[in-house]
Parts: sequence; structure tokens; C-alpha cells
Amino acid sequence: MPSKSNVEMLEKVASSLEASAGVFVVDYRGLSVKETQQVRRALREAGAEMKVYKNNIVKIALENAGLPSIDDMLAGTCAYVFYEKDPVDAAKVIKEQSEKLKKMQFVGAIADGKALAADEAKAYADLPNREQLMGQIAGLISGFARGIAVCVNEVPSGLARTISAVSEQKPAA
Repeated sequence: MPSKSNVEMLEKVASSLEASAGVFVVDYRGLSVKETQQVRRALREAGAEMKVYKNNIVKIALENAGLPSIDDMLAGTCAYVFYEKDPVDAAKVIKEQSEKLKKMQFVGAIADGKALAADEAKAYADLPNREQLMGQIAGLISGFARGIAVCVNEVPSGLARTISAVSEQKPAA
């Protein structure tokens, strides 16, 4: 018979998984309380939330939610970073804080419905976020539109130059 606290924790993990688009697993060993608060504050600004749960409870919650198994990653001191929409923003904060504090590292993740190893999870931090991608796409579209406008404008301009050149040759002949 599971204890009441474990059942409550399982419910909390399940609701966190349900409310999030995915989760990063990080090893937070050695972080002080002040550093942990700093990391949580930075993650909150990025639309993510860091929680600490028992690994066995998380394994059960993942299985109940039908998400990929990351059992081999869940060992030792793990914290779980649940992100709402964009995994890139959360990954960037984790990477930035781990480089700054030198005490935190990626263990793995579940993103886009797939289990990811530590290196794959860390690779999300190197991707451009949604706003940057939208800006890049807008720049590409603008470049294509400018190119088309120049080509379309060049047809009458070329015709006008040709007519001008022909008219200059006629009086000379």
C-alpha cells in the first residue's frame, strides 16, 4: 500500500506532465538554496518550472501518461524542468545557469514526444528560439520579395533603355 505522500506526489507529477509540453532532467547536485532559487527564477521567466520529485514516482507518472521511458537517466539527484511551449528557451536557461554555476548539467529530456540523451537535450540550447526563427523566416521572405520586385521592375527599365538606345541610333543613321 503506497503512502499518502507518495500518492499526492504522483498526482503532482502527473499534473505537471499534463500541463507541460515536455521535461528536461537535470542533475542539480551541489547547488545551494540561493543558487536553486536563482535558477528557478530564470526558468520561470522563460516559461518553465523546476521541481524536485522522487525518481521512482516520476517513472510511474511517465508510464501512466504514456510518455517515453527515461528510466536509465533517472538516478541520483534529479530535478525536473517542465516547460510550457518552447523547449529552446528552457534549455538555454539551463545551459546558461550550468555554465555560470558549474554545478548543474543535463541528464536527459522528453521533448516532442521522444526521449533524449543528455547531449541531445543540450543541443536544444544551441537552436534559435521561436521568435528568432520567425525573424529569420521573415527576413528570407522579405529577401525573396525584394528580388522579385527588382526582376519585375527590370523588365520595363530594360525595355526603356533599349528603346532609348534605338532612338539614339536612328537620327545618326
